[in-house]
Amino acid sequence: MNTIYLNFAFVSYLILYFCSVNSIFLHTVKQRFIFLLSLFILISCAEKKTPPQQSFLALGDSYTVGIGVDQSESWPFQLVKKLAAESIIIGPPRVIAENGWTTIDLKNAVDEAALDFPYDWVSLLIGVNNQYEGKSIVAFQNEFEQLLSQAILFAGSKKENVFVISIPDWGKTPFAKERDREQIALEIDNFNQVIYEQCIRAGVAFIDITPLSRTIDTHPAFIAKDGLHPSGLQYEAWIDEIVPFFINHKNE
Repeated sequence: MNTIYLNFAFVSYLILYFCSVNSIFLHTVKQRFIFLLSLFILISCAEKKTPPQQSFLALGDSYTVGIGVDQSESWPFQLVKKLAAESIIIGPPRVIAENGWTTIDLKNAVDEAALDFPYDWVSLLIGVNNQYEGKSIVAFQNEFEQLLSQAILFAGSKKENVFVISIPDWGKTPFAKERDREQIALEIDNFNQVIYEQCIRAGVAFIDITPLSRTIDTHPAFIAKDGLHPSGLQYEAWIDEIVPFFINHKNE
């Protein structure tokens, strides 16, 4: 671009000099000068660089893989689409997640996966199946800490590029209508407290979407057809909570 500017400046000088010594052609030269100037402006605008495509690794369980919805409605893919509107260009997310996974299952899958890291962004959402299966919250604390450390490593040790999403409250779903919903909510809160404290210690962003998962009574469309998992509409509400994390980075 600097070369273009220098060439244009040199041509402009020659034109003006020629005009000063040969006024007969002044009118014609002026017209050509204006044309060249307009053309230069158009070329300069056309040379605006598009934002580079970034990479995204999403680690989790059924909530991340999007059980009950099409892939395009899962929150990682909705997030990529929403960020594109903010000129934050991210390629198709690499998702390591399966229905029913606990922290141990995710850890094993991550250890076996061939990952092309570092990734520009890494997310972690895990723990609901630890709670559902009645597993020890103390063991969960240690296992989650290991996963969080790996997530940071996969982000090139840039902890500011890692974000953790809270566990939704499945006790509010139709699937749990015959269960002790208050006890489920209490246990979910306890697991989320462990996650929150781990994020604070590691300096990683914690995004709390649990309150949204508890609004099913007023938002029945927030549940997928299976009566348990979030719908694409609920995931869209999650995205509204996640996007500011990226916007803040963009503005720094």
